[in-house]
Amino acid sequence: MNNKQEIVENWLPRYTGVPLEGFGQYIILTNFKDYVKHFAEMMGAEIRGEDRPMQSATKDNISIINFQMGSPMAATIMDLLTAIMPKAVLFLGKTGSLKSYIGLGELILPIAAIRGEGTSNDYFPPEVPALPAFNLEKAISTTIRDHGREYWTGTVYTTNRRVWEHDEEFKSYLRRIRTTAVDMETATLFSVGFYNRIPTGALLLVSDQPMQPDGIKTEKSDKAVTANYAKEHLQIGIESLQQLINKGITVKHLRFDYYEGEDK
Repeated sequence: MNNKQEIVENWLPRYTGVPLEGFGQYIILTNFKDYVKHFAEMMGAEIRGEDRPMQSATKDNISIINFQMGSPMAATIMDLLTAIMPKAVLFLGKTGSLKSYIGLGELILPIAAIRGEGTSNDYFPPEVPALPAFNLEKAISTTIRDHGREYWTGTVYTTNRRVWEHDEEFKSYLRRIRTTAVDMETATLFSVGFYNRIPTGALLLVSDQPMQPDGIKTEKSDKAVTANYAKEHLQIGIESLQQLINKGITVKHLRFDYYEGEDK
């Protein structure tokens, strides 16, 4: 294999157990097997890749893929998806709220992400912002309101660091930069999606409040959030992509297309 295209066309099926033609043009990304299971139940789809690193299911031109956790895997899946160049990618992830007034089960529609993870530096210089595709976020916003739900907007700080909740210096830094939430994937997905010319967005479910000692995620608290909120989170994601499919809306910019004229 002599070029990137040959590699990703081989590796996407290798990681998922699904041939290239088996994927939809609209992709939901998640970190959780439960979301793939719920998608299969809701849509009447078959789960594939149980013996592979990434499980998936596909129905009605929408595929959901569990790419596991962390920014390196986020970059990996966004590179692998260039094998099929989807029309839109939507990340449905969980996030830690950094604001005391944003509680468990609430939704955050990020308008930007801060690249604290380092992985995205392999794709762009540090000054390049990590931003979602506007029209995709607009479709998600409409669907949330259709469900009678409210949501928060703001920035998400993405970090490679997993255990930091005890570090008061790091927590002070998060307060200074006024970020709304923290996770391990969003900035990477936005950046590598931008690099690979794949429109990418995110809708995040608040699963913990890590700035407070009694708000740090535990197995018990995470199970409660999943049981109470995950299915609606997923349903909103599915309907957001269906809105794009049914209306034939493109999620690339119409007047300002950042791909045009690029020397890449």
